[in-house]
Order: sequence, then structure tokens, then C-alpha cells
Amino acid sequence: MFLHVIEANHIKDHKIWLRFNDGASGEIDLSGSLTGPVFEPLLDIQEFKAFRIEGNTISWANGADFAPEYLHDLLVAKRYEIVGPPIAHDATPY
Repeated sequence: MFLHVIEANHIKDHKIWLRFNDGASGEIDLSGSLTGPVFEPLLDIQEFKAFRIEGNTISWANGADFAPEYLHDLLVAKRYEIVGPPIAHDATPY
């Protein structure tokens, strides 16, 4: 399945709430991803907030965008940190 961002809302700072076409949704923080000449202008919150959904992902007027797979991975990684790794149901108890 190709991932598509279908909804996006600015939360605060460099945090965005996203919904994907696979049903996954949640908040991600892009503050650690805004490096390099294309992304550095987005350190300004007013510039950052001006994103739009285009080409199945979020993008900005200066040409910056993130692959939807990258954004999805950030969301999944955040959930993994909060919830923890999956527990195998077939594990033998000791």
C-alpha cells in the first residue's frame, strides 16, 4: 500500500497531527528534522504553519516536503516509545 497523508493540522511549535490512508493518525514533532537549506526556513513557526497537503504528503511553498513514509515512521516510532514493543502471545511463561 502506498501511504498518503489525508489530513494534517498544526498543533503547536513544530508539531503536526496527521491522518494517513491506512487509518494511522497522531501527533509528530518535526523539530529534529528541520536541518539543511530547504528545511531551515521552517524553523520559523509562521513559515512552518503554512504547510499544505500536496502530492500525498505535507509540503511548503519553498519546495520542502517529507516523504509520507518518513512521517508515518515517525508516528509509529512515537507510539512504540509510549506503548513499548509488542508482546509475543505465543511466548512461553516461566
